[in-house]
Amino acid sequence: MSFLLLNGCKSEFEQIRTSGDVKNIYAKALEYYQAEEWQKSQTLLEMIIPNVRGTKEAEDVFFKYAYSFYNLQSYTSASYHFKTFANTYGASPLREEAEFMSAYAQYQESPTFRLDQGNTNQAIEEFEFFVNSYPDSKRVAECNKLIDQLRSKLETKAFEEGKLYFNLRYYQSAVSSFENLLKDFPETKNAEEVRLMILRSYYDLAVNSILDKREERFKECRRLAAEFLERYPKSVSLREVQSIQDNSNKQLKLLTNVRYQNQSAGSGS
Repeated sequence: MSFLLLNGCKSEFEQIRTSGDVKNIYAKALEYYQAEEWQKSQTLLEMIIPNVRGTKEAEDVFFKYAYSFYNLQSYTSASYHFKTFANTYGASPLREEAEFMSAYAQYQESPTFRLDQGNTNQAIEEFEFFVNSYPDSKRVAECNKLIDQLRSKLETKAFEEGKLYFNLRYYQSAVSSFENLLKDFPETKNAEEVRLMILRSYYDLAVNSILDKREERFKECRRLAAEFLERYPKSVSLREVQSIQDNSNKQLKLLTNVRYQNQSAGSGS
C-alpha cells in the first residue's frame, strides 16, 4: 500500500525517468523536446544514450541532445556536442547543420571586447572551416557576416588596448599595439585614426627618451608625419600632424647644434 502511495505521488517525469523503459523514455524525451521543456528532454536523452548507440535512433538522440544544451544557453557544452556529432556521424545529412551550430554556439559565447577573446577566435576558426568545407551552403553568407562581426570585436579590443597603453604613457607598447592592429586588420575603416595614434605615441616616446635615442626617434616622427600628410591631405587632424612635424624638425636641429657644440668643445681641448 505504501509503495502504491509513493508511486502515485511521483510526477509523470519521475515515473518515466525511473521506469527503465528505453522506448517510453525516448518517446517522452521527444515529447518534452517538442514542448521546449529542454531540461527534462535533455535528462531523458542523456539516460538512453548508452542504450541507443549503434541503433537507427542514435543520430536523432545525439543531435537533439546537442540542441538541448544550446537551447538551455549552455553554449560551450553545445559546441562540444555538435562537434562530437559531426565527427561521429560524418555521413549524416545533419552534419552540415551540426558543424554550423558548433561555430554558432561559440559565437553566442563570445564576450564583450573587454574580456578574453578565446571564444571569439574559436568561433572565427570554426566559421572559416565551415565556409571552406561547405562552399555551396546557403549559410556561407551568414558565416561571412558573423566572421566580420567577430573580427570587428577583435579590432575594437586591439584599438582600446593601444589607447590604454597610450593613456598609461607606455608609448612603446602603444606603438607596437597599433602597428599590430594595422597588420592584423589591413582593411580597417579606422586606419587614419590608428596612424594618428601611432604618430602621437611615437612623438611622446621621442620627447621622453634619453638623449642618445632622441635623434633616431624624432626622425621617425618626421617620417611618420610626412607619410600621414601624404595619405590624408584633408584630415581633420592636419594641424596637429603638421605641429608634430614642425616640432620634430626643431628638436632635430637642436640635437644637431648640441652635437656640433660638443664636437667643437672636444676639439678645442
